[in-house]
Amino acid sequence: MSLSQFYLTKLQAIEDRYTDLSHKLTDPEIMSNQELYAKLAKELASLEEIVKTYQEYKKCLKEIKENKELLEEEKDDELRALIREEIKVLEEKVEALEKTLPFMLLPKDPNDEKSVILEIRAGAGGEEAALFAGELLRMYQRYAERKGFKFEILDANETGLGGFKEVIARIEGKGAYSRLKFESGVHRVQRVPITESGGRIHTSTVTVAVLPEVDEVEVEIRPEELRIETMRAGGHGGQHVNKTESAVRITHIPTGIVVTCQNERSQHQNKATALKILRAKLYELAQKEQMEKVQRERKSQVGTGERSEKIRTYNFPQNRVTDHRIGLTIYNLPEVLDGALDEFIDALITHFRTEALKREESLSLAA
Repeated sequence: MSLSQFYLTKLQAIEDRYTDLSHKLTDPEIMSNQELYAKLAKELASLEEIVKTYQEYKKCLKEIKENKELLEEEKDDELRALIREEIKVLEEKVEALEKTLPFMLLPKDPNDEKSVILEIRAGAGGEEAALFAGELLRMYQRYAERKGFKFEILDANETGLGGFKEVIARIEGKGAYSRLKFESGVHRVQRVPITESGGRIHTSTVTVAVLPEVDEVEVEIRPEELRIETMRAGGHGGQHVNKTESAVRITHIPTGIVVTCQNERSQHQNKATALKILRAKLYELAQKEQMEKVQRERKSQVGTGERSEKIRTYNFPQNRVTDHRIGLTIYNLPEVLDGALDEFIDALITHFRTEALKREESLSLAA
């Protein structure tokens, strides 16, 4: 394959912008303006990887052309064989670059580098769903450990058998959202519950939501829009439970969103954590509204991404995990539940990037 004119034009425009920025950053007038200099330097750095890759692509094409010209002139069979081998290596490199460059042109998700607020809620299935919510919590905790992310439970509503009706956690680490954002949705489990005496297989569901953690400057929360209530903490907490009114419940009046936090020891800490969760929820709501607006404008049929859609099944009798969005099945359920999610995550990232690329190409053809 070779890159279409659509991509070549975009790549050349990016390289021209990169060259222009490089010259501007040597201008004494711009160097004396720290704010402008920092802004342009940041833009330059964001373009560097794609420009270097494009330049490598052009270099390989040039070398292929030069080698083919040499091949026509060269008479020595041994040297001709070496030139052919060199051309083959260069052509393989060009082919790989032609696959890579279009993906590099896709708009970057501004949330990809952020940490994550993870919400897990038991759905249909009663106690069995709550128990599986606990297993999914551990799965994501183990995945975080494998990736070197920090994992912290912010709030939890446990059941008598050790499951969770709802649990909220924070996964801190650069790129956590880029790895986990496609985990949002309904996770289905099929197995014989410990509460089932007849040995029948039950189907239960758990809802997972992955929200990017956002800074205060990204979401404005007005104090007058909040109703803040304090109460005594409940659940597992030892000597610190029910002694003081440290638990905090915050209601965002305009949207009706309610957030409760009781895991921290002080009311101040619980309030700060609850505001962090509320900020992530409001940000997600704003993003969802914007996405729905874009979809209405484009009349696009690219999938809703709603959490109500079943995304994955964990089938214990068959020792399999199936992701229904990409049709990928892995027959190693214990390993997956121990945090081995990369095979799914890598495949999902590739799938959704490919779908985005198809939309870009179709839009370019329609333009």
